[in-house]
Amino acid sequence: MTEITSLKDGLIADIARADTLDAVEALRVGALGKSGVVTALLKTLGAMTPEERQTKGPAIHDLRESVTAAIAARKAALETAALDARLAAERIDMTLPADPQPQGSIHPVSQVMDELAEIFADLGFSVATGPEIEDDWRNFTALNIPETHPARAMHDTFYFGENDRAVGGDGNPAAMLLRTHTSPVQIRTMMAAPPPIRIIAPGRVYRSDSDATHTPMFHQIEGLVIDRGIHLGHLKWTLETFLKAFFERDDIVLRLRPSYFPFTEPSVEVDVGYSVENGQRVIGGSGDAENGGWMEVLGSGMVHPAVIRNCGLDPDEWQGFAFGTGVDRLAMLKYGMNDLRAFFDGDLRWLRHYGFSALDVPTLSGGVGA
Repeated sequence: MTEITSLKDGLIADIARADTLDAVEALRVGALGKSGVVTALLKTLGAMTPEERQTKGPAIHDLRESVTAAIAARKAALETAALDARLAAERIDMTLPADPQPQGSIHPVSQVMDELAEIFADLGFSVATGPEIEDDWRNFTALNIPETHPARAMHDTFYFGENDRAVGGDGNPAAMLLRTHTSPVQIRTMMAAPPPIRIIAPGRVYRSDSDATHTPMFHQIEGLVIDRGIHLGHLKWTLETFLKAFFERDDIVLRLRPSYFPFTEPSVEVDVGYSVENGQRVIGGSGDAENGGWMEVLGSGMVHPAVIRNCGLDPDEWQGFAFGTGVDRLAMLKYGMNDLRAFFDGDLRWLRHYGFSALDVPTLSGGVGA
């Protein structure tokens, strides 16, 4: 018993004198390790008689508990002292600039949407939105698109099931679908608000198509003006002013070609002249075939009288024009991108290269593409 007491006092004294965590660990191994002195004493309990075990057992277990507690206490004390010393030595100079932190990027589509909103706001247009799940009447019928029109075909449009039919804009049951254009927003606006109307309708649209210049989901912006005495000259001036502001060039030249859209009459495709600089197409110039050419950028026309009538307005009193183009396509033309699919791949390398700083807020005074 005297030997156990002496061993206990000696180990605890050694532990108390240990001045590093490594020294404490060495003492722990020497006492409680597989070949430690305390462990060796514990192994002798099995060979003792019951009387010896009753006498020496409590002392040996007390030795183990006391040494274990002393080691834990000393280790905690040394760790606390080390942390206090580190905190006392370290200083933060609050006058130094902060280290650069990783910064997110604004997607080019979001940036171009903001650029378009800024330009059209200056022209007196407001932004209108609508649901992406639309009914067949607003998406097609009200826009003078008959049931036999190819745009209604299943290979172009994502329809919902027959059990998902709902009440359409005309009050009758209608099939539901993912909108194929933002034109239903024009229908909703004409039915909800009295003219005059000047809106743009940006948003996501869906069509069953996918290649380098088409994706099943893409972004579109449409414009609508409804007022008295509106004619094709107003449309041409609006589009010319918009494109000059968007591409930030004064040498924008437009060419309007007759076309066909069910919801406009007359309908025109709008081409913009481009020139070739360093082997790249650059929007701007006369469209001279020798140094450039023409590129289609949007479709437009005067709102069809049937569409105006479908929205409860009198086409003899109210006239208007509408236009539409792909936001992704505008971004590709302005910022030199050649594959639409990369817009939606989620590749951070692409976004770091083409993305915009959150501080690059488009303004007409500072430049929409700053």
